[in-house]
Formats: sequence, C-alpha cells, structure tokens
Amino acid sequence: LAAIADRYTKSVAQGRISAAQADARRELIRGSCDYADLRDADLVIEAAFEDLQVKQDIFARLAGVCGDQAILATNTSYLDIDRIAAAVRQPQRVLGMHFFGPADVMKLLEVVRAGHTGDRAMRTALETGRRLGKIAVPVGLCYGFAGNRMYAAYGREGQMLLLQGAAPRQIDAAMLAFGMAMGPMAVLDMSGLDISYRARREHPQQPDDPLYFRPADALVEAGRLGRKTGAGFYRYDPDSGTQQDDPAVIEIIRREAQRLGVAQRDIDETEIQQRMLYALVNEGARIVEEGVARRAADLDVIWLNGYGFPRYRGGPMYYAADIGLQTVLDGINALREEYGERYWTAAALLQQSAAGNEWIR
Repeated sequence: LAAIADRYTKSVAQGRISAAQADARRELIRGSCDYADLRDADLVIEAAFEDLQVKQDIFARLAGVCGDQAILATNTSYLDIDRIAAAVRQPQRVLGMHFFGPADVMKLLEVVRAGHTGDRAMRTALETGRRLGKIAVPVGLCYGFAGNRMYAAYGREGQMLLLQGAAPRQIDAAMLAFGMAMGPMAVLDMSGLDISYRARREHPQQPDDPLYFRPADALVEAGRLGRKTGAGFYRYDPDSGTQQDDPAVIEIIRREAQRLGVAQRDIDETEIQQRMLYALVNEGARIVEEGVARRAADLDVIWLNGYGFPRYRGGPMYYAADIGLQTVLDGINALREEYGERYWTAAALLQQSAAGNEWIR
C-alpha cells in the first residue's frame, strides 16, 4: 500500500493526475491478509511467485472462500494453468491474466485460455483489461504462452552466440542497433538470472541439450544473478549501478565452450541480428500454426507492447514479411545446414506463407 501511495504521489508531481484524483484512487484500495475478505469478489487475480505448489494452495483456498461464479485468474508467466485449475470446482472460471511488469506501466496483458476456461471468463478478463487501459491479447495454453515462448527462442540463440565467441556487449549492441529497447543480456541481468534458471527447470519439454542456455546457467552457478547481486553478464557499480564489462564473464563462457567442444570465432553484427530474429520469427510461426495465437499480427501486438520491439519495424512477424518470408525461410534452411535440425527446422506455416509473402493466418 505504501508503494502504491508513493506511485500516486509521483504521478501528481509529474502532473499526470491531480492530488484529488490520487486521494480518490487510494480510497478505493483496501489491503487485507484474510482470505475471507475475498468472499464477495467477482474477479481474483493471484500474483504469487512462480511456484506451482504455492499457486495450487492459493487456488484451493480461493475455491473454498469465493462464490462459484467468481472468476479466478493467475498471473503466472509460464506455469501450467490446467494444473493450477485442478484445485478448483468449475475450472471453466480459471484462466491466465499475464500482466507484463511493471503492471502499472506496461500496456500488454496476455489473457490465457486454459483447457477448461469458459467463454464467460475470457470475455470478462478481456473486458477488464480494456477498462484498465491495457492491450489485451487472447492466447492459448503452452509453456511460456506466446510472448515468453518466443522470447525463449530469441534468448536461446543469444546464448548459443555467446558460446561460439560473441561477447555479451556485442550481442546487446547488435540488438540495440536493430532497434530493441534493451539488449538481451541486460534484460536477463535486470530480471535476475536465477528467475529464468528456475523457470527452465520447471519446463516439461526442455531440450535435452547441454548447450541450451549454458552461459546463463554457468553464471548462476557462479553466484552471478544479475543486478541484484552486482554481477551477472555485466558488473554493476555498488554506488551508481553503472554497467561495466567483466572479463571474468568472458572467461567463464570460454571455459564452458571448451568443455562442451564448441569452437569460438569472430561473429559480426549481421549474423547476431539474423540468427536471433530468425529464431524469434520461426517460433512465432509455430505458435500461430498450433493455434496458441490466432494470427501472426497478434504476436506483433505482443512484441511491440511487451518486449520493446522497435515500433517502426512493425513487430517481428510484420518485419519478416517486410524483408521477405522467403528470405527468412532461406536463412533458416541455411542455418539448418550449418547447425542441424534441432533448432533450425522451418515452421510449416512459414513454408506455406513464403510463396505469397503474407502470413496465411
């Protein structure tokens, strides 16, 4: 409540709202540590940390307190909502409302239809998002849903590039030059390397590949968790928080590459951009192909509003069509020849759409 009050105070100071509006809004908020106070709620949004057992326990308690018509939403960014819903009578009222942080600033809201989610729950969540001023995008259930599943493919390729000889600063600089709001290594440091480390261990279909996210995992195992520990892919000055390159990171990655038999070489900006973006687009095509997203344009909305993709490029799927879907397909096929089929098999939707240079969904 103090944090909320502080944000309203800052909004007043910035001239975004008046003092009277801030007071009125604070009066509408009440805090409680008693589940019984949720008895008459129409919609409950759970936002505990990413632990399945914790969330199942919360939903079991909510099911015992809230009315049968109450809609129960989870803010999970990757856990299986069907398993969370198993603790609830009438699982058709359970769904995901994945707000992007900070939730009071970011516009994007993924509304996730789980296996039993009913139309009423989806309509309510989408309308609630609209009333909150969010850009609400309906998506289906899979690990990471739409946005984070695509980000995992994008990040995976960044980690492969590190093993093959690119430096963290070089990768971040390449993606900043493309127009991304932040570089991928800086993003990992900001969010905490341990968060994604734990998430990968919850992944039911994580690739059986010793190279997969190995640089990030090695840093976590060395106690480098990002900004919060003053060291991740970069070092951070304890007083100013200034980001600094760290030769120790290059050495950790070099040793891992040597241990795994990965030859290191010089890598240029063009290769970094192409590989990361082609991985992103190919995973997006699979997501549409599987029906997790209704159409390619929905993925553009997600990436423009949740991941800092440059607006002038229109989103990753629009960008792919802009440079030519056949160009992307040819690039992925060339990467398959060089690195194998594990990560570089072109999505069927991309193959089907390339001839007309237009996503067929």
